Amino acid sequence: MTASQNERLLMDAQEVSRALSRISHEILERNKGSQDLALIGIRTGGVYLAQRLAARIQQIEQRAIPLGELDITLYRDDLSIRKDQPEIRKTSIPFNVSDLKIVLVDDVLFTGRTIRAALDGLMDLGRPGEIQLAVLVDRGHRQLPIRANYVGKNIPTACEENVQVFFEELGQVDRVSIITG
Repeated sequence: MTASQNERLLMDAQEVSRALSRISHEILERNKGSQDLALIGIRTGGVYLAQRLAARIQQIEQRAIPLGELDITLYRDDLSIRKDQPEIRKTSIPFNVSDLKIVLVDDVLFTGRTIRAALDGLMDLGRPGEIQLAVLVDRGHRQLPIRANYVGKNIPTACEENVQVFFEELGQVDRVSIITG
């Protein structure tokens, strides 16, 4: 699938892959290896990215690191004002988060509200030694004082623009685009 008329391509599959490789190395450098390190992907896009980062880190370090999935639906601050019924998905964190260096992974960092919800959800599971944040795209427009430790690409956008990440895991060509219309 290629970019349509209402889709402006920001990152192609090769750029996404390079960004994930760089983020993997940055995570290992900052944490001096993979000891006491775990990745938790925020549903949905963050899960695919966390899986890819974990595979790259395992290839580099020759050891698997714990990997989890976090659903933040019930921690959202807009639940009471949403018209549609939220779909609750599975949180699967098959390890104790206490005292670990946790890297939360998401696809797009925008207002910071998703990350705030993820922090609340994660803290309900234990007390990590440290929490870091990795995102594929930081598009700005923060409403909360949240900043990513690892960023694939900073993309200045207008508030009304829609940044969409497409995943091969969903039968699409990996890419990041601005969708209009």
